[in-house]
Amino acid sequence: MTLSESIPGRVYAVESTKLNEKVGRRLEALGLIKETKVEVLNRKKNGTMIFKVRGTRLAVGKEISAGIFVKEAEL
Repeated sequence: MTLSESIPGRVYAVESTKLNEKVGRRLEALGLIKETKVEVLNRKKNGTMIFKVRGTRLAVGKEISAGIFVKEAEL
């Protein structure tokens, strides 16, 4: 499943990313790497996602969230 398909209020773990190199490196620098827990805070109608990763809130557009593959995390 992709981050764009996730449900707000749930926690997911990052499996992989399929993004262009520049965006992928930037997200890795912000801590979005494999097995990182991501809490989805909000999903807007236009596809924008707001999520928390390592204590920081991030907002990304639909194209980026569709390139982040996640699975349901065990708490």
